[in-house]
Amino acid sequence: MAPAETRMTRMRRALVMLDARWRTLAREPEEGAATAEYAVVLVAATGFAAVLVALLKSDAVKTLLTNIVKKALNV
Repeated sequence: MAPAETRMTRMRRALVMLDARWRTLAREPEEGAATAEYAVVLVAATGFAAVLVALLKSDAVKTLLTNIVKKALNV
């Protein structure tokens, strides 16, 4: 096979692979994005839960909630 034919064969093969890759990306453009977004949401939710636990353990919030429950039960 002549060098020019070899180059053409390689170029065709590369174009076919590129075309296949583009078609795959067009079908599933955000394949890994869902997992990354899920991880970010989990980290944010965990942080929010930690803040809520810290607030609920504070004496001021405990007193406030206790007073609300006492008022609700006295009615």
